[in-house]
Formats: sequence, structure tokens, C-alpha cells
Amino acid sequence: MKKATLLLEDGTVFTGRAAGKIGTTTGEICFNTGMTGYQEIFTDPSYTGQILVATNVHIGNYGIKNEEVESESIKIAGFVCRNFNIPYSRALADKTIQEYFEQENLVAIESVDTRALVQHIRVQGAMNGIISSEIDDLDELVRLLRETPNMAGLELSSQVTTRKPYYIGNPDAPRRIAVMDFGVKKNILRCFAERNCYLKVFPAHTSFEEVKAWNPDGYFLSNGPGDPASMGYAVELVKKMLDDEKPLFGICLGQQLLALAAGLPTYKLHHGHRGINHPVKNLLTGRCEVTSQNHGFGVLEQAVYDSPSLVEATHINLNDNTVEGIRLKQKPAFSVQYHPEANPGPHDARYLFDQFLGMI
Repeated sequence: MKKATLLLEDGTVFTGRAAGKIGTTTGEICFNTGMTGYQEIFTDPSYTGQILVATNVHIGNYGIKNEEVESESIKIAGFVCRNFNIPYSRALADKTIQEYFEQENLVAIESVDTRALVQHIRVQGAMNGIISSEIDDLDELVRLLRETPNMAGLELSSQVTTRKPYYIGNPDAPRRIAVMDFGVKKNILRCFAERNCYLKVFPAHTSFEEVKAWNPDGYFLSNGPGDPASMGYAVELVKKMLDDEKPLFGICLGQQLLALAAGLPTYKLHHGHRGINHPVKNLLTGRCEVTSQNHGFGVLEQAVYDSPSLVEATHINLNDNTVEGIRLKQKPAFSVQYHPEANPGPHDARYLFDQFLGMI
């Protein structure tokens, strides 16, 4: 097997074996603790610009199935794992993970001590990295890595949003939802369609006037990649939606944009939340949920607690007390930082879709 190198921007080097496409790739390194659902994770648009580390030891062992995707292509920038399992056990699978990565031109590295790597990220924080299976010269890798932009300040939704509007669901459904696609996952759209909604999915840069002209019953702000503070165009759009007084629901990046529109700042987390087993407490009911998460930015907690007349924290993360849900006091708008559609992951939070439709 061909050698591959992973270099982090703080100078830490990991060596392993090449997997996927032979080549070089850069991005912000992050880790996901999910034991299943690797294909859905690979295709989640929120991972655009990121090199993903899998904490589960075996990746590829149940193969690749064509329809188990959250978007039309792999969105991660690179992949790091311990055991890259090319033979697979599932009879229903369509191809091996190696075939999949080669088709999608994804550079990966295996046989890495991922436990040591994840511990390093948890202590030192998120940082850029470079994987190469074609360049052995560390000085050249350092030069290429220095050219990689920092995730803070990056606007990436424009890269992954739909190029033209499209429709999902039954046109005769009783509720029409305008979906802003900042990098939406397919299962979010499925969750709405299963609840008898008709959706029109709009590109990220659509004007409020065009969205409103469709006469929706409610607005939905999707997940997506990048730094929300760089998305002034989307913040202005959300402000106009709030002024329209129709119910509004946001997920992940959608929460961050809602917060910015309400005047609450966002910030970059130390190493983010990514996995399918994060504990969250619903402060309104006292119930706890096991949740699926993927975000590297959050809403500044103190700003939420300092604005009791404006906003209410509805959910908190029980690992680090970050704000996982907010509700505006003066507007019919709420959001969560995690993924209630959870594909992969638990379905504890699916009630949030029903809560939004109940508001409509």
C-alpha cells in the first residue's frame, strides 16, 4: 500500500496508508463520534471544507448504497480513519468504499492512530490540515497548508446551495413551507414531506420578495457550512422574514442566522460538536434528548441570557452547557443547533417538526 501523510497546522504529523484517490487535499480537521451512518456523514453539505476523522475503528464495513446520501455528492474535503474496510458484509450494498471514493475523487488516509489524533484536536482545538499520498516533502506540505483559508470568516453556503428553486411533496398539501437552502440535508426535506407539506427550496441568495411571492405559510432556515458571521445577505433575509410575522424554524446554521438577525453574536467553538449521541436538555419540558449534531459555530451563551426580553434558551447541551435551542419572545420563531431529522441518529427530537407545523 502507498504511504500517505497527514500534517496539521501546528506541525503535528501522522503517517498512514493511502485510501481513496491518490492526491492531496486540505481543510479544517474535525472528528465525528458516530458508529454508523458514515455515508450520510460524507454527503452532509455542512462538512464542506473539512477533513473528517472517524472515531469508530471500522469504516466501509457495510459498504456503500447509492440512495443513502444527504446530498448529490461527497462534501467532506478529505477523510482519516483507522481501518478502511474495502470488503463489505451487506448484501444490499452497491459498491465498496474504495470504489466510492475513487468515483468522487476523495483523498483519504487510513491506518492512523485516530484516538491520539482526536485527543490532540480536543486539547488543541480545530485547525487546518493537509493529507497527501503523492507528496513526501514536508516543507512542500507546510507551504500548501499555509495557503488554506481559516474556517473563521469563510462563506461556504454559496458553494453548496441549489442553483435554481425546486419543489418537494404534494402541491395540494395544506401547508406550504419556504426552505432556504444553505446546504440542506435531504432527510430534513423528507421529514417535512412526510408531514404533508409542500416545499419550495430556494437558493441561498434568493431575495425575500421572491420567497414571499410564493405565499408560504412558514419559513425554514437550513443547516449549512462555514461561518454564519460571514453571511450578511442571509441575516438581512431573516430579518425581513421575522418582520413578516409568519412562523420560522431554523436548524444548525439556521439557528445561528436567526440569532444574528436578532442581534445575538455567534462564535467559533473550540472543536465543535459532531456525532449522533450528544445529550441535550429541553428546558421547557425538562426532558432530555439524545441528538445528532454537526456544527463548529454556536450562539454566544451569555448574550442569550443577557437578553431575557428578546430571546429564551429552550435547549442546552449537557456536555458543555452551550445553547442548543432558542425561541424569540416577540416573534413566532425558534431554532435548534442540533439535527432533529437525525439521519443517521436517534429520533428523540422529531417532535420539533410537529411543533413548527403546529405554529402554522
